[in-house]
Amino acid sequence: MLNALLWGFAANASLILGGFLGLNFTFSKRSLGIIMAFGAGTLISAVSYELMLDSAKISRGAGVTALAFFFGAAVFFAFDKVIEIFGAKERKAIGATQSSALAAPLVLAIILDGIPESTVIGLGLLQGGTVSVAMLIAVFVSNLPEAIASTTGMKAGAWSPVKIMLLWVSIAVVCACASATGYALLGNASELWVAFIKAFAAGAILMMLANTMMPEAFNHGGKLAGVFTVMGFALSMGLVLLEHL
Repeated sequence: MLNALLWGFAANASLILGGFLGLNFTFSKRSLGIIMAFGAGTLISAVSYELMLDSAKISRGAGVTALAFFFGAAVFFAFDKVIEIFGAKERKAIGATQSSALAAPLVLAIILDGIPESTVIGLGLLQGGTVSVAMLIAVFVSNLPEAIASTTGMKAGAWSPVKIMLLWVSIAVVCACASATGYALLGNASELWVAFIKAFAAGAILMMLANTMMPEAFNHGGKLAGVFTVMGFALSMGLVLLEHL
């Protein structure tokens, strides 16, 4: 369980790094869009091969994978709409000002984005005793531009540096706890439940990508966003192949 907690924190430590970078350096919207596109590419590959393909293999055609995939997407969509009502619609928006009055919904929204990814990291440790490098890198890279962009918005909204860094540390810890919780609760889960959780997370992550990261990446990264999405996908896919050789 401690292992899952530490790996979960390592994957989400890029939130803290992104907060530090956002506070101390200025990034163009174009560069953030390109980084976001690269992160989206890594996550698309991880969703396809680390989650959906694994789920289909484990379930052996039982139909659990398809059911869980659409259910995960629907649940994320519903929670995302609720959080949007409270004002956190633009949590990943590059250049958006984040008012300190919206701290609670902003935190909830970022945690909503991170929990499916983090839970899968803990689940991966249960299956093979080691964390998936492809999944770890995908989560780490995809979190970085989000944290930089949100930190820039928080600075524009007059958040103090201490408050910003405490926010990112707290979110990283919560996501790490999600990894540990996934490890603890699913220790005796049946194969069908493991297949369900993986496909559920895949649906939630893909919905998040389509609704938040990818629009921002292409709006600000331009044509290069496509290039870097492909590069991110290729890197993650290469790591998956190396792990299974």
